Amino acid sequence: QVQLVESGGRLVQAGGSLRLSCAASGGTFSSYTMGWFRQAPGKEREFVAGISWSGGTTYYADSVKGRFTVSRDNAKNTVYLQMNSLKAEDTAVFYCAARVYRNPSYYVGEYDYWGQGTQVTVSS
Repeated sequence: QVQLVESGGRLVQAGGSLRLSCAASGGTFSSYTMGWFRQAPGKEREFVAGISWSGGTTYYADSVKGRFTVSRDNAKNTVYLQMNSLKAEDTAVFYCAARVYRNPSYYVGEYDYWGQGTQVTVSS
């Protein structure tokens, strides 16, 4: 069973930066596609960023393109989300997720394992 634990969320001012981390255990991390999703109050969970098993391919939601960067360190079983130029509308619980299949996906239902989430609050 794969376990994912996110960290790094906190209160930050608009325009600021945060780096989220997601540590994986219990599986073959280096073979998984990894994704970051977020869920704001009253809204559905939405895709933010994804990264291939090797780290060679990354993809982003239009709303974060150019501001967020996803990366991974397979030696540390960890995926990261660097978030810059944060906006109030980025406020949400951020989740990391693992997908067993190697092809990329933007869809919640196509990820197999999920973390518990970390709260990011951006004050304006």
